[in-house]
Amino acid sequence: MYKAYIAEGVGTFGLSFVVLEVLSYGAAFPVVVPVVAALTLGLLVYTIGSFSGCHINPSVTIAQLSIGKIPLKDAGIYIVMQFIGALSALFLSKFFGAVSPLTPGVFDLHLFAAELVGATFFNFGIAAVVLGKVEKAMSGVVVGGSLLLGVLTAVALGSAGILNPAVALALNSLSLVYVLGPVFGAMLGAQAYAFLARK
Repeated sequence: MYKAYIAEGVGTFGLSFVVLEVLSYGAAFPVVVPVVAALTLGLLVYTIGSFSGCHINPSVTIAQLSIGKIPLKDAGIYIVMQFIGALSALFLSKFFGAVSPLTPGVFDLHLFAAELVGATFFNFGIAAVVLGKVEKAMSGVVVGGSLLLGVLTAVALGSAGILNPAVALALNSLSLVYVLGPVFGAMLGAQAYAFLARK
């Protein structure tokens, strides 16, 4: 099981590093960053998904815990490794001179709702993969596409569209909005799909 923990750290590092680098060098937001993030996540699903399930997001791990797809102990270790991966990405990006343009702010109900809605769409798609309703060969496409839809929806509603507390840490945006919004949205999306999939 230790390989799964390592995979979660490496995967979260990879996603956080790519997003931070693309954002810090002035990529056209809000289109380029979500597309790059979605492509990166899709690739990671295919490369490390067989080791850990490729959560690489604390809110996804909590959502999977809520539908009984990961034990509590493993979920806790996954989350620790995800934050370690994100911190590693932050330190390496700073070494290369990257600076995130995002900053944390005070709790805002509007931003919270935007993150919640985006995370709901994202995790609805993830649950379809996890519960075996998607062909394995399409798993990366569905998960990456779900992230793209979720991020674009959250951005359209006014948030930064992070949907991942670990990535929020790497982007210097860790706040209640970017923790609670994704966590509650992730559980809502996963539970909604699990309800539909239940016989």
